[in-house]
Amino acid sequence: MSGWKDVARADEFRPGEARLVEAGGAMIAVVNLDGRYFAIADACTHDGSPLLGSGIDARDLIEDGRISCPRHGAQFCLRTGAALTPPAWEPVAVFPVRVQDGVVQVRADPGA
Repeated sequence: MSGWKDVARADEFRPGEARLVEAGGAMIAVVNLDGRYFAIADACTHDGSPLLGSGIDARDLIEDGRISCPRHGAQFCLRTGAALTPPAWEPVAVFPVRVQDGVVQVRADPGA
């Protein structure tokens, strides 16, 4: 189980919710999209601004499987990390997520 960081109990992490966790020195945004969990680096690739870490409510940043950067409006796919709109062109890193013994966990190794 080494390398996995607990995010939240699955029964307390409802669809549409997002959590910000630190793992392996990285800030990671973990989102529950209709019962499936996805995790991306919490930094816009345009200028490094935080996404969830901006302090803006996740409900105002996440819509239709996308997260918007509150600074310049770039959007990223929560499933793949792909940059969907300018000014960002580079994707954000994605991280593995699993549910183990009823706990949502994220691994700090992108693409592992």
